[in-house]
Amino acid sequence: FGGRRAQTTPLVYQSRDWNNGVFVGSIMASETTAAATGAVGVVRRDPMAMLPFCGYHMGDYFQHWFEMGEKLGENAPKIFNVNWFRLDDEGHFLWPGFGDNFRVLEWIIKRCEGQVDAQETAIGYVPYAEDINLEGIQDFDIETLKTILEVDKAAWAKEAEGIEEFYKQFGDKLPQELKNQLAALKQRCAE
Repeated sequence: FGGRRAQTTPLVYQSRDWNNGVFVGSIMASETTAAATGAVGVVRRDPMAMLPFCGYHMGDYFQHWFEMGEKLGENAPKIFNVNWFRLDDEGHFLWPGFGDNFRVLEWIIKRCEGQVDAQETAIGYVPYAEDINLEGIQDFDIETLKTILEVDKAAWAKEAEGIEEFYKQFGDKLPQELKNQLAALKQRCAE
């Protein structure tokens, strides 16, 4: 999964497990840009990038994902979230993007193959900066990478409030597991 967030969401993170990955997909969001209609920087949620395309209630769609996870059991794939769009204080992209995105995908592959470890955070697992290959990258350093891998608990606590508000539209069709995941996120942010 992925979104376009200037702050808050790190360059890449792995969900804790399948159910947490469904939660990660359900909270996908991007900030509006000058190319979009309306105000710039407004968070727009689009769960799993399916909101405009899902032909039935999103609550049922989320539940379907949980049921798939139950069927897959230990064979369920790992779920990751990427965010190529972190900005510095002057509004410049911190990650170079384009072909360098493969460096993040390489880490994801290594993570799936058990070749690299990760650090646990309030939202999931983020890479150790040293595990992302920066060889040959132009105008980018490991300190900048560390910055875009940071997880700010206070920012995520505020994010959780927005998620809770977003979830209200699904009413009683919102799976209990998503409520549980949100409560767990709030608790981890408070620790």
